[in-house]
Amino acid sequence: MAANAPSAPQKPQRFWGLTLALLFGVFAGLSIFTFDYGEGLSYFSNDPAACQNCHIMREQFDAWNHSSHKHVAACNDCHTPHSFAAKYIVKGINGWNHSLAFTTGNFPDPIRIRAFNARIAQDNCVDCHAGLVSQIHGAGKDEETDCVSCHGNVGHGR
Repeated sequence: MAANAPSAPQKPQRFWGLTLALLFGVFAGLSIFTFDYGEGLSYFSNDPAACQNCHIMREQFDAWNHSSHKHVAACNDCHTPHSFAAKYIVKGINGWNHSLAFTTGNFPDPIRIRAFNARIAQDNCVDCHAGLVSQIHGAGKDEETDCVSCHGNVGHGR
């Protein structure tokens, strides 16, 4: 019996290696196709037109297009945090949630903002209008105000 005899290739390991490579290739290909088909790169921009890639958002886009904020704020100015890292983290979270909801059709019609995103919009209202809000309402740091309770149609003027 030779101790240094070459061993025959192990077919089960080769089969599983090829199978995993094929599955990864299919997954990567479908992911790239879906990202391209859904115009995924457009969501990294600050262009409000990207928000109407989904037909469900056309009403909101049209309303924003006729609102008092059109010339001073784009979608990201109100709906994402203002810091660079937080903005893209929220874009990633929302991108995943939106693609899942629109792919499965599991979203309310008409669409409604979730608490997570409403909090971001509220923080951005206060960030942009802090001087005015403090003069009008006298709201301190501990006092909660909800801008959209009175100004709900400002960004999407209906």
